[in-house]
Amino acid sequence: MGVMNWIKKRKLPAIEAIQYNSCSCIELEDLWEALHNSFNLAQIHLLGEISDKEAMSWAPFSKAELINSINKCNNSSTLGSDKLSWRHLKKIVKNKECFNKLIDIANICIDLGHWPSHFKTLTTIIIPKPNKALYDSTKSFCPIVLLNTTGKLFEKMTGEQLQFLSISNNFIHLCQLGRLKHKSTMDAGVALTHFIQSGWVKTLSTSIVTL
Repeated sequence: MGVMNWIKKRKLPAIEAIQYNSCSCIELEDLWEALHNSFNLAQIHLLGEISDKEAMSWAPFSKAELINSINKCNNSSTLGSDKLSWRHLKKIVKNKECFNKLIDIANICIDLGHWPSHFKTLTTIIIPKPNKALYDSTKSFCPIVLLNTTGKLFEKMTGEQLQFLSISNNFIHLCQLGRLKHKSTMDAGVALTHFIQSGWVKTLSTSIVTL
C-alpha cells in the first residue's frame, strides 16, 4: 500500500517472467538472485596506484552546513525505515535544542569513525521503467533505495565537505565535471569545443587507431 501511494496509482504494464541466464525466474529465490546480481553487485577497478597524501584535519560541521543541506531536500521524497519525512525534519530543526543535537550527533559520528547501524538499514523497491515494450528483463526495472532520513542528511553534509576538501587540495582532475558543484553541461560543452578546436580529440583518435 505504501509503495502504491509512493509511485501514484497508474496502470501497471503487463510483466512477463523475467529472464536471467536464459532461464525464467519463476521461483522467488530465482527472482531475488536475478535482481540482486543486476543491481547490487558493484565491480571496482583501480586505474592505478593512489599516492599517499598528508593527513588533513576535518572541520566540525557548522550550522550553515546543516541548513544548506536540508534546504535542498525535496519534501515529497519517499519515507525511509524511520518514517520521517524531510518536511517533518525541517520543522524539527527549527527547535534550537534539536538543531544543536543533530549537529552534535553528526560531528560525533565523524570523530568516532562510527556510522550507526540504523543508518545503514535500507529498503530497495523495484519499479518498472515506463514505456518499455517488454518487461522480461531486469534492465526494464529500476531500483529505488530508501534510507534513514537523518542518516541521509548527515551523508549530504559529509559529501559537501568532502567535495570542498577534494577540490581545494587538487584531488580531482580539472576535466572532471560530473556531480560537482558549480559545474554544468555548459562547462562540458565548452571543454569539448576547446578540445575539438585545439585538435586534441583528433590526435587522441589517431593514437587509438594506431594502437
